[in-house]
Amino acid sequence: MSPLLKIRSERDQMSAIERRIADYLLENAHLLRDYSSQQLANALGISQSSVVKFSQKLGFKGYPDLKYSIGEAVARGDGHDDNGAAEAAPSDPHAALAERLWHGKARAEEETRLINPPERIDAIAELIQDARRVFIIGLGEDGIPARALAMKLAMIGILSVHHFDPVLMAASTATATANDVLLVFSEQGKLTSLCHLARTFGEAGGKVVSVTRHTPNPLRAHADFSLLVSAHDERAHVEPLLYQSALQHLLDLIFILLCERGQGRLSQLDSNAERIQDMLDT
Repeated sequence: MSPLLKIRSERDQMSAIERRIADYLLENAHLLRDYSSQQLANALGISQSSVVKFSQKLGFKGYPDLKYSIGEAVARGDGHDDNGAAEAAPSDPHAALAERLWHGKARAEEETRLINPPERIDAIAELIQDARRVFIIGLGEDGIPARALAMKLAMIGILSVHHFDPVLMAASTATATANDVLLVFSEQGKLTSLCHLARTFGEAGGKVVSVTRHTPNPLRAHADFSLLVSAHDERAHVEPLLYQSALQHLLDLIFILLCERGQGRLSQLDSNAERIQDMLDT
């Protein structure tokens, strides 16, 4: 794994000092070969031991190993320098913009994949596969991927109940049992109504899956499993696009697992798609 990707994916779980080190390394990766641990510490106004501990926390023996690994990543192009992509086609601003957006989405999808280990993805897919009912809720923009997933599950024969109103969902989940699953979509994971819904669903014995950013949040505390999304950009109008792209990639992976592992799921999908197409053609 690229050390730069590892730093990005774990940044929001770091302490304040660790985030300062992480941001400096990400912004100055191409210059790091000229910095000793003491020089880096002086530049940030911290102790040299903080730099060493940061390196070891990432799994390196010390700062020299981290610096060498980052240097190799930059040489391979793992630094994801979007500015370089934009400069590659200065005569075509649309192509440069599209290239930068593509790199941003690719980076977000890779970081998201790295913080969701295969065993967690498998466990969530199995949970959905074996559920009696799958309840799905998301408010505002979070409702878009929630509704899309509910439709996909229905197409492969998994009973899904979708709501965009927490009051209606509370009524629907009043009879929840240990065989039911609740998926709660909330980018920031801070909405009180959704946290309350997740808590009461869990108290009834059902399993809760939260779908949020990978930063600590109240909703994750009420979930049995968490799907985490990592997507960052300094441009406020671009960051939501990266989040949506990375989230959709994650949900697509789970959907494919359900299709390929569930007995008869693919034939159910074909049958439903044909039935819907007949309705549209009439």
